[in-house]
Amino acid sequence: MTSVNYETEIEQWRAKMEASLRAPDGWLTLAGLFWLHPGANSVGADPAGDIVLPAELAPGLAAWIDFGGERASLRPLPGAGVTVNGQPAADQPLRSDAEPPPDLVELGALSLLIIRRGDRCGVRVRNQRHPDRAAFAGRRWYAIDPAYRVTGTFVPYDPPKPVLITNVLGDTNQELSPGYVSFTLAGQPCQLEASPSKAAGLFLVFRDHTAGDTTYPAGRFLYTSPPREDGQIDLDFNQAHSPPCAFTPFATCPLPPPQNRLGLAIPAGELYAGDQHGSDR
Repeated sequence: MTSVNYETEIEQWRAKMEASLRAPDGWLTLAGLFWLHPGANSVGADPAGDIVLPAELAPGLAAWIDFGGERASLRPLPGAGVTVNGQPAADQPLRSDAEPPPDLVELGALSLLIIRRGDRCGVRVRNQRHPDRAAFAGRRWYAIDPAYRVTGTFVPYDPPKPVLITNVLGDTNQELSPGYVSFTLAGQPCQLEASPSKAAGLFLVFRDHTAGDTTYPAGRFLYTSPPREDGQIDLDFNQAHSPPCAFTPFATCPLPPPQNRLGLAIPAGELYAGDQHGSDR
C-alpha cells in the first residue's frame, strides 16, 4: 500500500517536472537547432539564411555568428535589439554550453545558445511564444507503485570507465562512466551503467520492454540520490521520465547503451503517446 507521504512526494516531484517543461526556458520553447559552418552564419528571419528565426519575431537579418571551428563570436546589426546576458550586444565571443555558464543571446521573445556536441557546434533557438507551450496536453504517468522503488548497490569504476554513448542525432562520443548499479526488480537481477552527471547522484539512461508501447520508444531517464557510504542506493522508477527528445526534435538526448537495455517491463514512471508530444520521434 502506498503511504500518503510517499505519494505526495512523488506527486510534488511530477508537478515540478511539468512546470520545468512549460517554463520560459523549458523544452517546449525549442524552435530550432542549426549547426554552424566555418565563417559567417547569418541570423534572422530570412528563410534562405543560416540560422532562421520566426518571421513574426525577428528582422530578416539581426546578426552574424562567426565560427572558426572552435569558437563562435557575435556581430549584431546596429539597432537590431540584440542583447547578450541582458546587456546590449557588441562584437564579442560567445561561450558555449561546454564552457558554463554559456552566453545567452536574446532578441525579444527569442533566445539563442551555442551548444557543442562532439566535433560540432550549433545554435539552439528558443521561442517563449512557441505554440507548443500552449498546446501541450501535459505529461502522463503510471499510477504510483512503491514496488518500483528499490534499493540497489553502486559499484564505482576506479578510475571511471570510458564508454561510447550515441545520441538521437547519431553522434557517438566517449564519456566516462562513474560505475554501475545492480539491483533486483520483479524477481530479476538487473544492472545499469551510470552516465556522467553534473548532479550529486547518478544519471541512468535505460530502455525496458514498455518502450514503444506505453513509454517513449528510445528509452527513459532516471536520476538518483547519491549512493550511501555502504554503496547502497535508492532507485525509484516512479520517477523514470521521458527524455527531452520526446517533446522536441531539437534536443540531443543520449540513447541507452546496449548494456542498459533491460529484459523486463517496468510499468512505472512517465507514459508516452506520439500524439501527445507531437510526432513519434
